[in-house]
This record gives sequence, structure tokens and C-alpha cells, in this order.
Amino acid sequence: MAKISVVMAVFNGAGAFPATMASILEQTERDLEVIVVDDGSTDDTPRLAAEVARTDPRVRVLTQANAGLTRALIRGCEEARAPVIARQDCGDRSHPERLAKQLAALEAGPDVVLVSCSTRYLAPGGEELYVVEGDGDEVRRSLREDSVETIRGLSHHGSAMFRRDDYVAAGGYRERFRVAQDLDLWVRMAARGRIAFVPEVLYEAIVEPGAISTRKRAEQIEAARVALALRDGKEVASAALPPPVSARRAEANTLYFIASCLRRRRDPHWRAYAGRALRRNPLLLRAWLLFVRPAR
Repeated sequence: MAKISVVMAVFNGAGAFPATMASILEQTERDLEVIVVDDGSTDDTPRLAAEVARTDPRVRVLTQANAGLTRALIRGCEEARAPVIARQDCGDRSHPERLAKQLAALEAGPDVVLVSCSTRYLAPGGEELYVVEGDGDEVRRSLREDSVETIRGLSHHGSAMFRRDDYVAAGGYRERFRVAQDLDLWVRMAARGRIAFVPEVLYEAIVEPGAISTRKRAEQIEAARVALALRDGKEVASAALPPPVSARRAEANTLYFIASCLRRRRDPHWRAYAGRALRRNPLLLRAWLLFVRPAR
């Protein structure tokens, strides 16, 4: 039996899949299995996944009709054979020592139920945007007490590692949460024990234009509100939501965000991202203002 099951759900991720898989298969901790759940991809993902599975016996590929991230993760975690589960998102990269160092933090105390690390967020071109760090005790307190406006979670969903037994005992991912499924799980895990952060950047995530976090922001906030109400012993019905932001507007908003981060870092590439934002949405006033606002 492997020490760690790495669970990754993929939908039409052919462009990023090889690099992500390489970052997992080249880990210094070799005693692992990788469960790839192909969630009904229509691009070259199935062929690439099958090819990797043929060349590395640690890789298992599960295929299903498109059912969404939550159901794909439920299936992947159900199929996990190792006592420890680590998450990984397609498109992101794990540093070579990520799994070994997080496993050491998980095993440092029996009361540790959830481990994360610092995450570096990158623009699509590889430019650094910012780093998210965390303090395990503070994150646990926030997950148990804070409101939807102030709550803090892990540095990234894909940075998580936890024992399979704790995942099952907490109730696992829940189908009703099509988004914010990670926050819902972390809240319930936090009730079971401590959270630890490895104080190093071991995970890198790409901020993609038009990501779900931009298009379905209102749905994410509402799902988080429901998760926190359940945490506090209240059953609430989901509220009616406005329609998701259009793909063009979502891409423009994300490109503007990337440009503003790069501008604060005095990275000259901000101009290209701001220009792309305006091509997607010429009425995006915030992007125009970047060109005339004095640099801080």
C-alpha cells in the first residue's frame, strides 16, 4: 500500500496536464499513487492520462461523464487506497519536496488532521503575483468562528493533505456544494483537530482568466454562507443567485486583477494584461485607470 494517494480531477486540461503530472511523479516521496479522475473531458486529456498510466504504474485513471469538480473529488477520494490523501489541481505544480514535508507535518502529532503550505500564485505567463501563507492555529480558529466576510482557509485547495480516516469521519466532500466544497470540508475537519502549515512555498497555482472563482463568485459566497450556517447548527436554504458573469467579463475582470497585482510589484508585464482586459471588455473603467493612476 502506498503512503499517499494524490487525487486530481481534470476537465479539458490537456494543455497543463503534462507539467502538473510531472511535478507529482517527480516528488522526493516516491511511495504514492496518483488518482486522475477524468471528468468527461472532450480534449486530449484522456489520451494523455492513459499514456502516463501506461508508463508509470503508480497512476490510475478513472473516467466518468462530466459531473463537476465535487463529484469527481468524491469519487477520487473513495478510490484512494493510501492512509493519507493529498490534493492536486490540474494546471498547478507541486515543488519536489511538497509531499514529503507535508507528510512529516501530518505525522508530527496525532491531533493534526489537515496540512497545507505556502502557495505562490502566478500569472498565465509565469509572472509572480503574490504568496499566500498561513498559521495553522489561526486558520483553525477562523474556520470554527469567523463569518463569511472574514473567514480564512488553506492557501489553496490543491495544497491540502489529510488522513483518509479523518476525511471519512468528517463526512467527506458533500455533493450539495458544487462550489466552495473545499471550505465546507475544512470547516468540518477543523472541528476534529489541529491544522498545520509548512512555512515554505511548496505549491504554485496559476490564476487563469475566466476561472470559476470569477464567473461564479456570487455562488461561491452563498455556498460558503450555507457551510458556515451548518457549522453553527443552522439549516438554511440557498438563496436565489444572479446569473454567472459572462465568459468575456470574467476574463476581463481576472486580467485586470493580474495587471493590478503586477503593477504593484512594478513588473512591466502589467501593461500587456491590462491591454488584454480592455480588449475583452472595453468598458472596464478600472483597467483604463491603471494607465493613468500614479504608481505606488
